[in-house]
Amino acid sequence: MTVTDYAPEIIVRTGSAVHTTCPYCGVGCGVLIEHSVTDGLQLRGDPDHPANFGRLCSKGTRLLETIGTDERLLQPSILGRSADWDEALEHVATSLARIRDEHGPDAIAFYVSGQLLTEDYYVANKLMKGFIGSANIDTNSRLCMSSAVAAHKRAFGEDIVANCYADIELADLVILVGSNFAWCHPVLYQRLTAARADHGTQIIVIDPRRTATCEDADQHLPIQPGTDAWLWNGLLAHLSGHGFISSDTLPAHHGLSDAIALAQNDTPDSRSTAKRCGLTELQVQTFFERFAQTAKVLTIFSQGINQSSSGVDKGNAIINCHLATNRLGREGAGAFSITGQPNAMGGREVGGLANTLAAHMDFDQADRVGRFWNAPEIARQPGLKAVDMFEAVRNGSIKAVWVMATNPAASMPDANAVREALANCPLVIVSDCVARTDTLDFAHVRLPATGWGEKDGTVTNSERRISRQRAFLASAGLARADWWIITEVARRMGFAQAFPFQSAAEIFLEYAALTNFENNGARALNLAGLLRGGVPSYDTLKPVQWPIPLDEDSAQTRPSLADLAEAPIGTPRLLGDGRFYHADGRAHLVPITPRGPANTLAAGEMALLTGRIRDHWHTLTRTGRSPTLSQHIDEPVLAMHPVDATRLGVEEADLADITSAWGTGIARVVISDEVREGDVFLPMHWSRTTSLSGAVDGLVKPAVDPISGQPEFKHTPVRITRSLVDWQGVFMGGNELPHDRTLVHATRARGPEGYRWKLAGRGSPQAFREAVNTQLGPDVMSARYADEHSGHQAWMWYAQSRVIALAFVGPSTRSLPSVTEMAALMSTTIETGRAHRLLAGVLSDPGTDAGPIVCSCFGVGRNTLARAIEEGLASDVGELGHHTRAGTNCGSCRPELRKLLRNLQTTPVP
Repeated sequence: MTVTDYAPEIIVRTGSAVHTTCPYCGVGCGVLIEHSVTDGLQLRGDPDHPANFGRLCSKGTRLLETIGTDERLLQPSILGRSADWDEALEHVATSLARIRDEHGPDAIAFYVSGQLLTEDYYVANKLMKGFIGSANIDTNSRLCMSSAVAAHKRAFGEDIVANCYADIELADLVILVGSNFAWCHPVLYQRLTAARADHGTQIIVIDPRRTATCEDADQHLPIQPGTDAWLWNGLLAHLSGHGFISSDTLPAHHGLSDAIALAQNDTPDSRSTAKRCGLTELQVQTFFERFAQTAKVLTIFSQGINQSSSGVDKGNAIINCHLATNRLGREGAGAFSITGQPNAMGGREVGGLANTLAAHMDFDQADRVGRFWNAPEIARQPGLKAVDMFEAVRNGSIKAVWVMATNPAASMPDANAVREALANCPLVIVSDCVARTDTLDFAHVRLPATGWGEKDGTVTNSERRISRQRAFLASAGLARADWWIITEVARRMGFAQAFPFQSAAEIFLEYAALTNFENNGARALNLAGLLRGGVPSYDTLKPVQWPIPLDEDSAQTRPSLADLAEAPIGTPRLLGDGRFYHADGRAHLVPITPRGPANTLAAGEMALLTGRIRDHWHTLTRTGRSPTLSQHIDEPVLAMHPVDATRLGVEEADLADITSAWGTGIARVVISDEVREGDVFLPMHWSRTTSLSGAVDGLVKPAVDPISGQPEFKHTPVRITRSLVDWQGVFMGGNELPHDRTLVHATRARGPEGYRWKLAGRGSPQAFREAVNTQLGPDVMSARYADEHSGHQAWMWYAQSRVIALAFVGPSTRSLPSVTEMAALMSTTIETGRAHRLLAGVLSDPGTDAGPIVCSCFGVGRNTLARAIEEGLASDVGELGHHTRAGTNCGSCRPELRKLLRNLQTTPVP
């Protein structure tokens, strides 16, 4: 069988179930895969997994739509020429060895990913830091949670997330800071709303935008972007001034008095805090009182805090308030950093960051790690963090970069500079499971890696829970596991003795042994309790939270050692006993001097905020393949306040030009009072592979936090103007866009009918039609219909009675037929002379359809929901679900259903 003949081979036995883990966000949901002769593969949430108890979000529910072999990278290549594995691996190994010998180890860099499994991460870190001898290995997790890591280490002495998901249900007050919890961690959001319904948990959302998460909130603080540290300093001053900090706490924690003094000097009361944060005094006072008067307070913070040029300080400002009031590491209380990627935590554990070593050790412990690895040339100082790393690639000091399972040419700030760096780098190696990304366009060597469903290993979620990711498909084509690829390169570089691994299990056991090596309680991260059972224990491992030590004290309260393989006992919470991991054993409060974003706004500029949308993930390499997940939002949309829209002269659905000092872009305008005046919001997901001009990160400034190196994605100064285009339209007909220089905007989405493109151009749209004619060739027939009244045109291309492509264009998209109606034409059989009549019927008399999709699980559109509400069939979310099924599966759309009910009903929604 050749690579091009590959079809997925299911390796799970009929009638059995594979317990695996979702590859998307840091929640780490358990997934069950089953196979039957009649129904094929079936996916559902694992009811026994403690992260989700059977729940899945829209993305997890549609995972099986993303595992096909189209658009997969299936064979190694060197300079565009197909190669076998021996040739490719030898080329990589000899090239890296030559560059190291000629230019030194720091001329090499690895850029890795939270999409890797822990075992992949471990061997990459071991090869780079231990044996190549440089710490120039960093991860895309630098972009999402490295500020939280630094804040944890400053406060606790170690990167420790103290809480567990059960605390969401046990808290009396949950504060969500910089987190659109409903869209970015929807399964945990469902647990929160269930707790609210069960025992009245209060919810406060602190976010510049009124996101879907605010639909269930008791209070929303629409804070001015970048001012979070002032708010939390103000809270600390309030807690101290009103007697909520016990005198016993002062000597217990290092730095508490200094932190309080600085806070009282800067924001001594609710009025000064409100002024700093762009809030009302009543909003601030209510927040302060709710925190102070509630014992079980859980603060959950995410990218709105971390992705800042002062993200570490913001994290510590939050932690300070919890430490000062002993609201940390206890049931229902704590400062809880929620990670963005499925294995961001696992990467932190094994040293995936450039400024850490494996097993939560730092470079002052390099001798210890070097002795364990027998690596005398181990790196002894931190390497370059992500932004600095690609700058070093651009200036030529790094000669080779190996990118694994990520897409920095699309996801890094100032992405245009990253593209320039990759274009000029002498050696770019990319390991990935997909055939096309912005980064792969620059690869000299392409290495096909296994994807979800084929991978075998472990991940660690946001609550420190280690879960197995298990394979149920054979590897696609010649794809191999990332750990195998790295191990084979290491052996060819002369390090075979240190890389004897034959399985992911062997790697994990070595890593677990390292966590226990000369630990003696100095580090919380300890997996010694997983070592006793060996490989069989690994194969049957159930989800468990670290630490999992095995010392005399813990053994007294545990099952017999023989039972550990079947049911290891983990640790739900840490730090609640007052034991911290600084040398003095105390927590350290960090006095915070707040500072605003790196760039202030000049006259006429607006603040660009970036983030995720509900149904998509990262740069669309996976979710972009799902027809279902592109139904909700299928193009980059720029949200702006009505006052700003009026000032700028733009209307709903117009295209807008976005310009920053670092790049330009185009996006469709959505006018909404959910963003503050002066702010705009643009999703992060589209890249140049999927959008001609809608990629956001080329706009984003490369400013970083000076401690963590995490970029500031949440505040870039931009100018917005109405985009002057002559025509817009929709094209259906393939995943490659016809080459047409008149196009200025084009965004790809996948639907049931195949790929479609939303287009805009300058000049005559006939140039685009001619480009399609050229692409399809002379054997394809075409038909055209023009509506002289509206100025819209419709074109159809067909062959042997089958529609090949379809396009509708006009002055705007407002009066075009719906995507649903266009898609119906793609499946129509064309009879002689009928094509023009079909086009005329759809263009001249578009019918009603379901409207924009709100519920992705069941394809329920806004028009369908609106009719149910307006006809009196539904007065609450439950009734709406009964009549339309919307919101009855994953629940991710329920906040939008509440918003729709609120907007369409004349009476308040219960």
